[in-house]
Amino acid sequence: MDDSAARTNVEWREWGQDAFDEAARAKKPVLLSLSAPWCTHCHEMDATTYTEPRIAANINDGFVPVRVDVDRHPRIRERYNMGGFPSTVFCTPEGDILTGAGYLGVDGFREILDSVRRTWDGKGEEAGRVPRALRDGTPPSGEVRARIEEHMVEQLLGAFDDEFGGWGSDAKFPLPRTVEFALVRDRDQATRTLEAIQTHLLDTYDGGFYRFATGRDWSEPHREKLLDENAALVRAFARAYRYTGEDSYRDTAESTVEYLTTDLWTGDAFAASQAGDDEYYRMSPTDREAADPPSVDETVLADRNGMAAGALLALHAYTDDEPARRYAERALDHVLDDLVEDGEVTHYRTGEETGESGLLADQTGVLQGLTTAWQVTGEYGDAATAVADYALDELQDDDGAFRDGTAEGPGLLDQPLYPLDTNVELADALVDLAALTGEDRYCERAREAIAAFAGAAERMGVEVASYATVASRLQSLRVFRVGAPAGSDLHRAALRVADHEAVVVPAAEDLDGDAEVVDDGEVTGTAKTPDGLAELATGS
Repeated sequence: MDDSAARTNVEWREWGQDAFDEAARAKKPVLLSLSAPWCTHCHEMDATTYTEPRIAANINDGFVPVRVDVDRHPRIRERYNMGGFPSTVFCTPEGDILTGAGYLGVDGFREILDSVRRTWDGKGEEAGRVPRALRDGTPPSGEVRARIEEHMVEQLLGAFDDEFGGWGSDAKFPLPRTVEFALVRDRDQATRTLEAIQTHLLDTYDGGFYRFATGRDWSEPHREKLLDENAALVRAFARAYRYTGEDSYRDTAESTVEYLTTDLWTGDAFAASQAGDDEYYRMSPTDREAADPPSVDETVLADRNGMAAGALLALHAYTDDEPARRYAERALDHVLDDLVEDGEVTHYRTGEETGESGLLADQTGVLQGLTTAWQVTGEYGDAATAVADYALDELQDDDGAFRDGTAEGPGLLDQPLYPLDTNVELADALVDLAALTGEDRYCERAREAIAAFAGAAERMGVEVASYATVASRLQSLRVFRVGAPAGSDLHRAALRVADHEAVVVPAAEDLDGDAEVVDDGEVTGTAKTPDGLAELATGS
């Protein structure tokens, strides 16, 4: 439990079966508080609502209060999230949801307490409900067709904000994977969005990106800095540099890497997040120098470190940034040594506790880092296949979709959940792995995962543009096979000229020093020099 929770007047329990059993014996609802170390509003609610003596007494007397760190417990987060954090959720002793809300001040909390008490007294367990995502399982399956990509391009055009950049007309999120989709389909949208992100979400003094902006014009940023979101933006800016040659994109990526490898570096790997202290971030540079920076959560999370390593290696591939490569390898090595055994990834490990193992998010994030590392360094192949094979063996159901973990545990954890975004990211990594290993089974399993959601493809918006990216790669994939070791001139040239949706395979033993371009399984050209490879890539 985090320190801020300990300072409230609420008698918080740890998440676990004991808390739900206590609620059943006492015939009381559970108050589930989802919080995060980086969440400013979570800390505000602790400092105000949960310290108010009468509210705390009401909670302690009439409920079983449970506090959950959502970064350490992603399966709980996905089942009980009320649309942001904090999430304040009232549950039956079986874990079904009575009602919920986000941030609640003192008056709002009094009202919801009274409402929940009336509902519980009147209906009891019958008032609980299971979220639709758990009731309905996966959307209808379908065929992976070219129309999926076409539909997403239409969504880009319809949702783009011509005045301010980005997509949508309310709060603005960076959507780095959408940017990457647009880089090869509508580059103007991609670059205008990156420029808005640079201007409004980049902390030009301490480094790193804020999470999102409340205003359509990118105003009123939420200043938390999360490792996974910063990593995704490093990759997006690095890839934008690859396509445009704009130094500002490279500079932004490199400055963010410097932030990750200083402020978020634990000595072994990358820390999970840095809190968003508005008062600190509004200070002048001189005042910041004299102030304590916002707190850093030094938990090493497997999925986020895999993503960060992949992002830093992508930057190295385009720029030869050696510090980025070294830190990426150190983080991957730490994760493999401390959090991976026989392909099964453990979410985190501290001196006091160990997280869940075999979560889809961790298998996916680590695999993404490993497949990128294989392409860039020529190493990590055995680890990549082991992590992928665990996911295929343990998490993929007969319909092709991947579960977020083993469907067991208290509350709603015994209900399977099939998160679209993580299924997409895993499928993307499996496509890479198929090219790297030459084993079609990885591509076949990726296709099954994408097909499991294809019946809902026409309802998908730009937030999941990466679904269309993977569907496109399954339709048409370009592979650069290099018969020279990683780090050679020919390999480095392949990394630079390859489209970011292509795959680079180093040290292909059958090529004897040459390189070849393979389109949809057919060799379309060979080259002996970097210049010759560049000509093949561009068709010139």
